[in-house]
Amino acid sequence: MKNSNININQYRRVVRFYRNIGMVLLFFVLLFSCEKLLEVETPSNQIGKDKVFADVQTANAALAGLYAGLRDNSPLSGESLGPLLGVYTDDLDSYALTDTNGVLALYHNQQTDTNSTIYSVWSTAYQHIYSANAIIEGVKASALPVNEKNRIEGEAILVRSILLFYLQQVFGAVPYPVATDYIVNQSLPRMETAEVLSRLEMDLSRCAELLPDQYRDEERVYPNRKVAELMLAKVYMLEQKWVQAETMLKTILGSPLYSFQNDLSKIFQKDSKHILWQLKPANPGDPVKEAMLYYFSGAAPTTYALSESLLNSFEAGDLRKQQWMIPVVVGGTTWYRVNKYKNTTINNTEDSIVFRLEEVYLLLAEALTQQNKTAEALLYINPIRQRAGLSPLVSVSKEVLLSEILLENRREFFTETGHRFLDLKRNNRLNDLQGVKPNWQSFHNVWPIPQKDLLLNPNLNPQNNGY
Repeated sequence: MKNSNININQYRRVVRFYRNIGMVLLFFVLLFSCEKLLEVETPSNQIGKDKVFADVQTANAALAGLYAGLRDNSPLSGESLGPLLGVYTDDLDSYALTDTNGVLALYHNQQTDTNSTIYSVWSTAYQHIYSANAIIEGVKASALPVNEKNRIEGEAILVRSILLFYLQQVFGAVPYPVATDYIVNQSLPRMETAEVLSRLEMDLSRCAELLPDQYRDEERVYPNRKVAELMLAKVYMLEQKWVQAETMLKTILGSPLYSFQNDLSKIFQKDSKHILWQLKPANPGDPVKEAMLYYFSGAAPTTYALSESLLNSFEAGDLRKQQWMIPVVVGGTTWYRVNKYKNTTINNTEDSIVFRLEEVYLLLAEALTQQNKTAEALLYINPIRQRAGLSPLVSVSKEVLLSEILLENRREFFTETGHRFLDLKRNNRLNDLQGVKPNWQSFHNVWPIPQKDLLLNPNLNPQNNGY
């Protein structure tokens, strides 16, 4: 990702932000120049890079700043890939009156390389990757205890890997920066998909070696080894390494840290043991972003509502349709809004879930089915169906079961971190959208590389096909 000049006002705004969370890092302030970084001395009341990793407390503060950025504005934020890929596919309808940010263009599958929302997804992801690389460099040069160095490096590599995973899925071939040298980063070429996945496999294997199983926070707001193993399994699935994926997913299920949540009403409560990783709201009592984004009542929606296609995908009696969506009737017209997160005022029970155990179950069912182990695969799809009040599946063919797993993913994970797009893409089924999305074309399996960055870094060419 290229770096851009940071004017002094931008610098001061970033400094104030990190002061508010108790930690200011010069190397986080000097992010992303398109031409050349300003040479700015460390303010006398701030912590310089050479001191950030002098002790565990300030090093953890650096990680806390990275996680705050993920929560506030990144592909993992509740306002990003969940709604954007929801409208891009067929889970959400957009009711925006104007298209000042490019969301309507995504909804109509008419995006261009100047779309501001697409640019935001791309640029914020690379900003956080830069920050993760700064942490990796800092901790490697530190004198921290070995176990702390390993954990901090492992968390930073994991965050970088997760962001690069989503970038690759959404944009195809992408740059893979592993350092903070702006001269190198501003001219990086795009790495082809197979190589990106191979690099992710190596990095995530490294994370699994560095990270402990034990969470360092009871709310699981910092990822552990099992999150790295889940991401590694997701990469294996994309590479069609079904046996390796099966092994990794079973390793997660064998951990005593997790248990299947049988109560549908508790799925999005932060203290449940089926959660692998979640992001905490900015302030105590704040609702999660998803609760506010999808809320409307007493009037027609002005942002998003659930699509008829999604509603029709549910079987009769599915409890998820009753508990995770609410009908809103206005003037004789009924819309359905998302109701997974319940707290829209004071919130003490919900964090924003990034990964949960149901994904492990359905990925394992898919990996087993791809190996023709359909009987065993039923052991992992049926608990999710039965919890939703549906009858278990029995003795079905490989093709039918793969379609049922895809359906269960849709019904289970709608509006969560772009699941619908990712699941369709992994199964080579994105062109199914042509039946409900009139403008859908095959090249829409990726978004365009933002024009701004193509102009600044010619090595990113050629543009994705169709754009």
